[in-house]
Amino acid sequence: MAELYTAPDGQCRCAWVAGVEAFLPYHDDEWGYPVSDDIRLFEKLCLESFQSGLSWRTILAKRENFRAAFDGFDFQKVAGYGDDDVVRLLANAGIVRHRGKINAVINNAARAQELVAEAGSIAAFVWSFEPAVADLAEPQTQSTSAASVALSKALKKRGWKFVGPTTVYAFMQAMGLINDHATGCAMRARAEEMRAGFVRPQMKD
Repeated sequence: MAELYTAPDGQCRCAWVAGVEAFLPYHDDEWGYPVSDDIRLFEKLCLESFQSGLSWRTILAKRENFRAAFDGFDFQKVAGYGDDDVVRLLANAGIVRHRGKINAVINNAARAQELVAEAGSIAAFVWSFEPAVADLAEPQTQSTSAASVALSKALKKRGWKFVGPTTVYAFMQAMGLINDHATGCAMRARAEEMRAGFVRPQMKD
């Protein structure tokens, strides 16, 4: 069973919240709640790819800088970035200056456009990989799953970069495709309620 952390309000939260002030509002207000907005989904895939080899603490602290640098992760705009934009981003000390990851975001923006044309939306595509509750492991006991492997393979097949199964699993946790709040976490019931009322986007015919 995943460990718990007793927050300043006396309620228990997922243990990973402990020790980093910014984690509590992120955990309580964002993490694990279902998302259907394509910009937010694209942003999260990009930020998870930047996290590869780093900590989420580092990425979260720089999130507003990333948003400013990448036009709010509007993939329609990012898909048009050229060499000058890569140079600009590599000179931006407010983000993670990794050429491969920056190029991956630009590549993935173009792939996102193609995905929208194919499926109707990024949301419809990724939510088609939502696992059945019966197939889920105990909360926070794994870093990949059959669903994250399948979504990773589907994205890679379509030319996406830096979307391995672990990256995709973290994306699925954060965007509410699974409720991975620990048993006993004060936010688990809220996440479950939001998932129950969430209208799953459908793939276009």
